[in-house]
Amino acid sequence: MIQRMICIPMLSSAILFFISTISLVCYAEEVLYNGIKLPEQWPPRPESFSRDPQPEPPYLSDPPKVISIDVGRQLFVDDFLIDSTTLKREYHQPEWYEGNPIFKAEERWEFHNDRNIPFAAPFSDGVWFDPQDRTFKMWYMGGSNLYFCLATSDDGIHWKRPALGEKENYPESNILKIEPIERDLSSIIIDLDDLDPAKRYKMFYYRSGLQTRFSPDGIHWSDIVAMQKEVGDRTTVFYNPFRKLWIYSVRSGQNPVGRCRYYGESRDVSKNSWENLNDISRWTSADSLDRVQPVEFKEKLPDLYNLDATAYESLLVGFFTIHSHISEGDRPKINHVTLGYSRDGHHWHRPDRRPFLNVSDDNQAWNYGNVQPAGGGCLVMGDQLYFYCSGRNSHKPEDDGTGGSTGLATLRRDGFASLSADAKGGTLITHPVRFGGKHLYVNIDDPAGELRVDILDENGKVIPAFSKAKCKPVSVDSTKTAITWKETLSLEQLEGKPVRFRFSLKNGKLYSFWVSPDPNGASQGYVAAGGPEYTSFKDEGN
Repeated sequence: MIQRMICIPMLSSAILFFISTISLVCYAEEVLYNGIKLPEQWPPRPESFSRDPQPEPPYLSDPPKVISIDVGRQLFVDDFLIDSTTLKREYHQPEWYEGNPIFKAEERWEFHNDRNIPFAAPFSDGVWFDPQDRTFKMWYMGGSNLYFCLATSDDGIHWKRPALGEKENYPESNILKIEPIERDLSSIIIDLDDLDPAKRYKMFYYRSGLQTRFSPDGIHWSDIVAMQKEVGDRTTVFYNPFRKLWIYSVRSGQNPVGRCRYYGESRDVSKNSWENLNDISRWTSADSLDRVQPVEFKEKLPDLYNLDATAYESLLVGFFTIHSHISEGDRPKINHVTLGYSRDGHHWHRPDRRPFLNVSDDNQAWNYGNVQPAGGGCLVMGDQLYFYCSGRNSHKPEDDGTGGSTGLATLRRDGFASLSADAKGGTLITHPVRFGGKHLYVNIDDPAGELRVDILDENGKVIPAFSKAKCKPVSVDSTKTAITWKETLSLEQLEGKPVRFRFSLKNGKLYSFWVSPDPNGASQGYVAAGGPEYTSFKDEGN
């Protein structure tokens, strides 16, 4: 984030002495990491919610004259980076892990005392790789609306319940000692930016309002430090590291569009940030492009049950939980998760409304209904992304089956969207970009094809040392491979200068590109909930 001071001269008079002076009235113009300028009124404050498809984010119709690409892999989920192209965009779906559910109720405290319904799954909560002790951690709801629990893993698939000894009636359990016990959703976040070790873990959970607590270890939690009253019961919180702000995704249902979201932001979560919803801005809702599941109920209008988000590489990925208003006998609520993308932290681009994490039509399946994403978004696991979610099977009181459990879906690294060419080939030319790195990398799938790159000056002329003819062709399936030229291995001479990249692709898919200061290809972007290759939540070449 860059603050530029813009000063406006204003004429004033010293009436007693008839002396004219010039006073300067200044305001801060916020320029984001990618060159996007935020308007003076931020966040935006629309007058109402609407079922109409949301307009294109302003940064797509009016991108910066020069885009900074120093933060993260540059994904092709939208046209932000693209000046012109003949490549074809495709949005991709994850694959469910064959062993789902990967985590389900097994211990007696994970069964509701009254109805014996098993539940062991995040209700947002959080799934993270903790870089401090190099352990996967999952905070989840144990039993039906009862306990906060913690599970740990060495690989993100096989989970253990550490004996925490915090509950007198279950001394061998993995229950966190938080009173009162009864809970709804929670958002649990590992905060590496807070210099106070007692606040390294942050919890926001709903019980008669949104309560905030801190912890030094994710196990022992402080008393309530803040209570935000004016929120709905599916309000969540996430961190926007691009602006170093905490974002409150506030649920409201008192609108013609049904459940929807208000937007609040704060730098200090130990204090209440607003008195009522009029103090924060209307944000987003389901619209006429959102699908109802099953399709035979298409005359129904869905609404937005939840919106969580995570910082992945150079943008925010939003998880829109769409509620279909359908109930079939004992089937749970039908929620599915779609994705959106934001480069300014507020406006969303939602080009693909297909369910990204979907319900199953099999009444025996763990995800027969009510699929909800886990807090943290995803883990970066080598060449794959791991997406965790909860799913529910039944509301029947006598049910002793699946209840609520945890599933996993996987996607190629950067694999949200790709730009492809057939054997005839195609090209993509970027808008002018600026960088401080030295090494160009791509995520490419073209083992039977070829990729070459030109670098052009801002006027569109090829820079001779970086011509396509001198580029070493790439034919590989790799989520990180370097682009080099015959006469130079470094882009150092281009640092800080506006240039354009022209990608010429045959018979392959291009997922992303980035310029790294590190010869090993570290992107300096964010890696959502982390992963075993990283010692922070950024790809810094650790």
